[in-house]
Parts: sequence; structure tokens; C-alpha cells
Amino acid sequence: MVFALPAGAWAQGAPLPVTGRSMVTTTLGIVASSSPLAARAGTQVLEAGGNAVDAAIAANAVIALTEPSGDGIGGDLFAIVYEARTGKLHGLNAAGWSPGALSARTLLDKGITRMPRAGIHAVTVPGAVAGWQALRDKFGTMGFDTLLAPAIWYAEHGFPVTEQVARLWENAVTKLSANPYSKATFLLGGTRAPREGELFRNPDLAATLRRIARQGRNGFYGGATAEAIVRLSREEGGLMTLDDLRDLQPEWIAPISTTYRGWTVTELPAPTQGIAALMMLNMMEQFPIAEWGFHGTRTMHAMIEAKKLAYADMLRYTADPNFARVPVAQMLDKAGAASRVKAIDPAHASCRTEPATYGSVSQKAGSETIYLTVVDKDGNIVSLIQSIYSEFGSGLTAPGTGVLLHNRGALFTLDTTAVNVLAGHKRPLHTIIPGFMEKDGTRIGFGIMGGWNQSQAHAQFVSNIADFNMTIQQALEAGRFSKGTFDGCDVDVEWLVPASVRAELERLGHKVTTVGARSSNFGWGQAVQRTPGGVNFGASEPRHDGAAMPQGAPVGPPKP
Repeated sequence: MVFALPAGAWAQGAPLPVTGRSMVTTTLGIVASSSPLAARAGTQVLEAGGNAVDAAIAANAVIALTEPSGDGIGGDLFAIVYEARTGKLHGLNAAGWSPGALSARTLLDKGITRMPRAGIHAVTVPGAVAGWQALRDKFGTMGFDTLLAPAIWYAEHGFPVTEQVARLWENAVTKLSANPYSKATFLLGGTRAPREGELFRNPDLAATLRRIARQGRNGFYGGATAEAIVRLSREEGGLMTLDDLRDLQPEWIAPISTTYRGWTVTELPAPTQGIAALMMLNMMEQFPIAEWGFHGTRTMHAMIEAKKLAYADMLRYTADPNFARVPVAQMLDKAGAASRVKAIDPAHASCRTEPATYGSVSQKAGSETIYLTVVDKDGNIVSLIQSIYSEFGSGLTAPGTGVLLHNRGALFTLDTTAVNVLAGHKRPLHTIIPGFMEKDGTRIGFGIMGGWNQSQAHAQFVSNIADFNMTIQQALEAGRFSKGTFDGCDVDVEWLVPASVRAELERLGHKVTTVGARSSNFGWGQAVQRTPGGVNFGASEPRHDGAAMPQGAPVGPPKP
């Protein structure tokens, strides 16, 4: 299918981006994170003999402290692990479930007609620590006492708050002030956010991490930490119990994938939105995007319209697969994608998109996030994403723990006919997704956080590499679009996209909002790459405070 755009001098593309920083290149390991302190903690673990999984846990523990606006052990975790020894990909779903006694009917009977975005009823059981345990049990080589040591040190001694984190913290003062435990934990003097460069300490979190270091997951889902979470829930009128916490188990799952221009691209299945990225790519593959050019009008129009179709289908059919049948094969069918793109009008933006029909879906009995990725010297790769959903999650902190709870349950619906309806011990539709792609022995772990931005950002990243042969650093820094709504013609377009293209998109009916530098609208990403020759590359984009950091060579006198 070829677009026949209306008469006019349509832009045929832009030069490839000139990057603001170079890739990190080494034969040793690399940790890429939006927190440099977290990346350094991961490389310290690599230097001590740990592998990519060990390093990912250590880095995640630090960033759970240093970037509390989007991350914390009161949230959920997903990961894709490439195991170099076997060549296998492993998917981990460490999302938490709703309290067993909570359902749509429970809230409807209280007169609540829309799923709350804040408050205790939006809180689901945090899955991150259970995810750490699952990762360590299956692949790790070090104990939690070692892996959590950097995070414990920073929590006790303090760390200087970075630029972007300080800005997000300042925006959340009102939210954090509404809960006495959050106010005492996250506001200096109980009144204000720490400024850039100011030290912040969280000694209560240090104590919680010490319990995990001694007892593993039982140090979080049992004992003092669990009791504090249930106490908070009770005080706020919630229904979470000790059993809800103790019984949660993460799931090792089979990833899902598609091919795009010879690359195999992998995401995680429901309840995540990962399938939308793959559906977008299947539709984008129908068009000669490389011929149309990077940031060409036809390229951008095709991608934006494919996003609308993929997201409409994802929203209609994706839910916890333990509660609903998700028609994955039909949604990823290449012939289906070729048919689906016939709904794209080459001359006009669509302002209303209907989901496709994939047969009946039977019922059985947004935001803030961090992404990090690690490659080690042996070629193992971890692509890991972790989140408390909205900025500072629910705004509720479990007393005496330093743990701020997420509001992931806000993504449920109270529509009892929908697949994603709230039910007890059910996981909500999830925005957070890790990514992975490979071709001819080259493997890339990548991710770009940011609520509903993520699938569309993944598809753009993959296209940058597969269609335009960019490096992973170029692919991250390239200007992006992001459509945060599911209907309408609105679309945010980064200032890096040429003004002429933005104007031409307007002529096609897109309601373009141009967004300036370092905006969170387009997410923040990291990537690592392993080549067949054993060389590793790392990239972290400059929209945030992050860094890709290499493992150092051994120091000291050489061994005889």
C-alpha cells in the first residue's frame, strides 16, 4: 500500500540526528539507567563478579531510592532476560494484584462510578520485591546483602537530588502533603521538596531494605513491612490483608514477538501494552518508510495512524490472561495487519478509531516509571522496567517503612462488561514494558518509559534502527511523537521534528502540539547492544539525568 498524499511539496525526510553524546563501548559490561548512581551500583556488582541479573537488581534498588517520583519498591516490575548460555529469552511478570476482597461491585456499591486514580482503592499489592526474588533465584549469583548494600548506604547517608527528579518532586508537594507518613518521609521539614543538589535521606527505607537483605521477599511481604502496609490500608479504608501480600507470586512467562525488516522484536504479553508496539510495527511494515525518509510527512502520518489502530485493539482486548482470553495470535497476524491498514486514510487524520473484531473475548471464573538495562561481558542482557505509575504513585506511604505505594489499580475499569474490569486478585492492564530486538546475532535490550507513550515510543525506536540504520544513541535521541489519548486527532510532536513536517501534519488534520526540550511527554529511554564479535554498546538519552556506564577493568597488580 502506498500513500497518495494530496498535491503539494510534502517533506521527504530529515537528516539523521546528530547526537548529544556518544555511545559507551566496551567488551566488558554496561549498565544504562536514568540514575547515574544506580548505573554505578550495577557496574560495581559486575566488577565484583556478578552477572547482568545481579547488576540489574542492585541498580533497581538504588533508583528506587534516588528517583521516588517514578520508582520504588512499592511498585511493580517486568523484565526480559536474555540468557547467553542457552540463547533463550525469559519473561518475568512481577505485577501485583488487587486485594482479594476488592471488586468493581465493591466500589459501585459505595457510589464510586469511576476507578479512582488516587487513594487506597487504587493501590494494588507491590510486585517489585517478589520480582527481585524470582530473578535472583533463577539467574543470580549474589545474595541480597551484597546487592542491596549500595541502596542501603545511599538511603542512610543521603544522595544529591538530580535536576529532573528535583523538578518532578517539586510538582508533587501538595500530593505528598496530604498523607502524614508521606509528608514526614519525602518533604524536608515536612514542608518542601529537596532542591537540585540537596541531600535526601530515607532511613526508614534503609531499614526496610535491611529486612529484605536478611530475609529476601519475606522481609517485605511478611513481618514489620507487611504489617505497616496493611495498617495504612486499614487507616485509609482499604481492604488489603496480610494474605494478599504473602500469597502474591510473580510469573515466568513466554514473551511475544514479531518481525520487522528482518529484526525479531520482543515484548511481554498481557497484561502489558507490549502487544500494541508489535501491532504498530506489523502495520508500519506495510509502508515504504525508509523510502519516505526519517521524519518525512508520510512516515509520521503512517506511524501516528498505526498507533491509533493498535492502541484501540490493545485497549479492547488486553487484560490479565488469568481472567480473560486475549486473542494474541489474531492480533499479531501479519495478514490481519495488512488488512487493518486499509482503515488508514492517506489524506486525512482519523479522529475516531474503532477496534477490530477478533471474535468474542470470554471472561473466566498515563506516567512515571524507570527503565534500566544491563549487558554483561558474557552477553547476558536484562531489560527491566519498574514503576509506581503516577508521579509519587498513590501518595500514600506505609508508616515506618519509607515505602510509597503505587496506584497501579487506577488502570482497572468499573465497566463490568470490559475485560479489564476490577476483580479480586486480578492484575490491571499495565503500561510498563521492557523491549528486546535481535538480528543476525546482534541483540539490543531497550526501553522508553512514560505511561501510554511506551508502545508508540518502542515502535519509533525500532524503526529508527531497522529503517534508518541508526545507532542506539541516535535512535533514543531522535525526535518523537506521542499521542496520549485514545481518540481524537491530537498529537504531541517534539520540536526536533522539522517545522515543515509539523505544518504538513496539520494540513492532514492532525492537531499538533509542539513540545520543547527535555519534556517528559516522550519518555526517557536507555539501551544496550551486543554484537556477534562480543563488543557491547550502551546508550542513555539526554532528556533525563541518566547515563550508560561501563564496567571497569580490574585494578591492582596483574596476576602472575
